[in-house]
Amino acid sequence: MLDIDIADLKRISELIYQKYNYDFRNYAMSSFKRRVLRIMELKKLSVDALLKKLTEQPSFINEFLDELTVNVTEMFRDPSFWRIMREEIIPAIMLNHKQFKIWHAGCSSGEEVVSMCIMLKEMGVLHDVTLIATDLDVNILERAKMATYPIKNMELNEKNYIRFQGTRSFKDYYREENGNAVFNKDLLMNVSFRRHDLVTGDIFNKFDLVLCRNVMIYFNQALQNEVLKKFHESLFKYGYLAIGSKESLIWCDYASRFIVVNNEEKIYKKIKD
Repeated sequence: MLDIDIADLKRISELIYQKYNYDFRNYAMSSFKRRVLRIMELKKLSVDALLKKLTEQPSFINEFLDELTVNVTEMFRDPSFWRIMREEIIPAIMLNHKQFKIWHAGCSSGEEVVSMCIMLKEMGVLHDVTLIATDLDVNILERAKMATYPIKNMELNEKNYIRFQGTRSFKDYYREENGNAVFNKDLLMNVSFRRHDLVTGDIFNKFDLVLCRNVMIYFNQALQNEVLKKFHESLFKYGYLAIGSKESLIWCDYASRFIVVNNEEKIYKKIKD
């Protein structure tokens, strides 16, 4: 059975940082180990062979990132979260801004972005919103742009949508084609997909709402602090931050600059610059 020790994980993360400027050095070690082992098993590589491939084959880094950042998700995951978004958060933002900006950080294959666009469309405000969806994996961003998913996933997605209490038939939003659900492209009319590394990337805009759900769980405490600082600086005052259900701001250095809006759904509001 394959295994890998901490010293080798550090060698791998340091090589990737020095050669490609992707910084995994402060990822939670257990998660990073699990993902690297998966890559070694899939590619049938030893530690030395993996290091050699990363060193000598620059094109391999995209395959590596694709596997390392794989994130199985679904549409309208946690339907109660989406109901709070529709009934409380978006209306609160619109009290001050008719037009506003949303950042989906770590958007993966885009299911959350499509969910947001469906919700905004049903609220009649999609045309007033600028959405930026980012991820560090360029391959997965290309898939997100296509908004095309296996038709077998639609049963769960539709159940979530029904629990969210959407106002239309979920099937209205996509067509079936070659075993896939192809979502209507007009849903993404105001979405810009960009490559951005939460760890090393710069602050690039100001937002009224930032969503980064179930991403920081893979970071150690020091890195979570750094990323939260970026989110704080990326939000307008009184802007909202939504994180994952298993994540928390309680112990973070910037926690005092936010108030809890909804503890169960992990939604916070920036109150201090």
